[in-house]
Amino acid sequence: MFHRNTTINGLNVFYREAGNPSSPTIVLLHGFPSSSHMFRDLIPQLVDKFHVIAPDFIGFGHSAAPLATEFAYTFDALAAHVQALLDQLKITKAIFYMQDYGGPVGLRLASTRPQQVAGLVVQNANAYMDGISEAAANIFMPLWNNNDETGARQMLLAETTKYQYTAGAANPDNLNPDAWTMDQAALDRPGDADRQMALFKNYQSNVGLYDTWHAYFREHQPKTLIAWGKGDPFFTVPGAEAYKRDLKDIEVHYLNGGHFALEEFSSDVAQLIKARF
Repeated sequence: MFHRNTTINGLNVFYREAGNPSSPTIVLLHGFPSSSHMFRDLIPQLVDKFHVIAPDFIGFGHSAAPLATEFAYTFDALAAHVQALLDQLKITKAIFYMQDYGGPVGLRLASTRPQQVAGLVVQNANAYMDGISEAAANIFMPLWNNNDETGARQMLLAETTKYQYTAGAANPDNLNPDAWTMDQAALDRPGDADRQMALFKNYQSNVGLYDTWHAYFREHQPKTLIAWGKGDPFFTVPGAEAYKRDLKDIEVHYLNGGHFALEEFSSDVAQLIKARF
């Protein structure tokens, strides 16, 4: 595996790359509050069949993290930097693996350039209101409706970061604490609260695009694999089932894990991807 850096629109973008570039490409798009680090166990299991690219979004992981006063932290901006990276690498067709924030980033790329999509892998990434749990709604609806940041700021705390990994896990004692410790180290950087709050507020734009994404699904029918941690307290099973309304070439599999199901089931997910694509 290579750990690379490049400049996109004047900002450093870090990405992991592995596998033969002549193989089909799969792009791994991470969630909040993680980075490409969340794919560390999955990548080695894909390299025999795929060329793997796993970027860190701007403001996450090892990519540049300008202050919120210097960069517009929106999902449009995150997606634009990923698309520019793929263009720089001359990747014209890829499978997009989307987890959490990776969903709105990847679906922006897919719906804007349908011709570049070889398939979708969805792992606890919402594109339907069905999947937003009451707990998630209670955190973000006050922020969107009344600019009440109280609940959203709880998402930046160390205990919440750990909870995102352990809630719904098959065996929490087997989880590697390095994952949430590294995520929290990034959240605790100067200025990161402002970066993340800007994205929390902008997440409402994703909900506004749901109809657009559903229309993309119906028109283009991308080959899709759903691998969903069924114990996720924020993005729930009905959100996985909802994809069936608009997609025909779809497989749905449930993992006995939580929001970050790869921490326990990377081998299962790798096998599903290889069998599907």
